[in-house]
Amino acid sequence: MKIGMVGLGRMGMNMSRRLLRGGHQVTAWNRTADKTEELGREGGEVSRSLTELVDLLPERKVVWLMLPAGVVVEEHLARLKELLPAGSLVVEGGNSHFRDDIRRGAELAERGIGYVDAGVSGGIWGLEVGYCTMVGGAPADFAALEPILKTLAPPEGYLHCGPIGAGHFVKMIHNGIEYGMMQAYAEGFALLEASDFSEHLEYARVSHLWNQGSVIRSWLLELLERAFGSDPRLSKLKGYVDDSGEGRWTVQQAVESGVSAPVITAALFRRFESRADNAFENRLLAALRHQFGGHAVKKS
Repeated sequence: MKIGMVGLGRMGMNMSRRLLRGGHQVTAWNRTADKTEELGREGGEVSRSLTELVDLLPERKVVWLMLPAGVVVEEHLARLKELLPAGSLVVEGGNSHFRDDIRRGAELAERGIGYVDAGVSGGIWGLEVGYCTMVGGAPADFAALEPILKTLAPPEGYLHCGPIGAGHFVKMIHNGIEYGMMQAYAEGFALLEASDFSEHLEYARVSHLWNQGSVIRSWLLELLERAFGSDPRLSKLKGYVDDSGEGRWTVQQAVESGVSAPVITAALFRRFESRADNAFENRLLAALRHQFGGHAVKKS
């Protein structure tokens, strides 16, 4: 299958590479040409503008956006709305708000263009492991996109969650849960660090131990083992923990739905607090975000 990929950042580049490895054709465009040229050397097709990207695609044009949520996505969609013929399909694979998806889908439908929202989880490890993908859109559009999804995801790693907006809604809740899990690990290790036993504990070994059949084993603990392996007390990091927006949206949704979500809410507020101190647990949270997503960290 041939697809246009717009945006070759941390996620878009490796997703394109995985598709190429899976036998698909990828026509790519990025605002900085060096990324596009790099993918071209690896077998991708280079386009130097959105117009050229659209022209290089077959009759049923499928364009996947992997861009920062918000204004950048809106700008590209406005341009694509003018360039794409009826019958085309746009996939928004970033972290957009689900209500924006619903609005955009309706706007594109007026032009006869399909819209799919794909919440993608996998971070910098997705190239090798695969990308867990949560998809919203019309069943026919999902079916048309399925060969791409099957290649991007690990086995049983993608799901049609419902109509437009459902994919990013499920991904939003996924990220809210992630906040709570990370905070629980951070607080647990902070208790170890504050104890009389801390000088005897190697946290990389503790992380490894807890992944051997315990009820709290997880991929996050594997990443913690890596982080502690290179920095045993995370002393090289500053405990400043950013948030990408989806945790806030999850808390807002809890308020709107009248659903009690104290763990996720507290985890979000703890990130706000982190920006004024350098606590150990916040260094741990920063280390985890860097390990699974390649997110920037602040050095101490």
